[in-house]
Amino acid sequence: MSKLLDKLSEFLAHRKGLLPILGLLLIMANLMIQFIMPGTLLATSNLFLHFGLVIAIFGLMLAWAL
Repeated sequence: MSKLLDKLSEFLAHRKGLLPILGLLLIMANLMIQFIMPGTLLATSNLFLHFGLVIAIFGLMLAWAL
């Protein structure tokens, strides 16, 4: 587990904007789902919106720390 975290932190240290961009892409995917598939479980639960927001905030905090 320690080696995995070391490799992950080294990978993300050089790509600080990767997680916030991934989070924004998930938020935009949620917007598309709202228009393409209204009334479905993914559209009503806003799963990608919440998941994308958590990833983007985590990515900003991680970029600040690294």
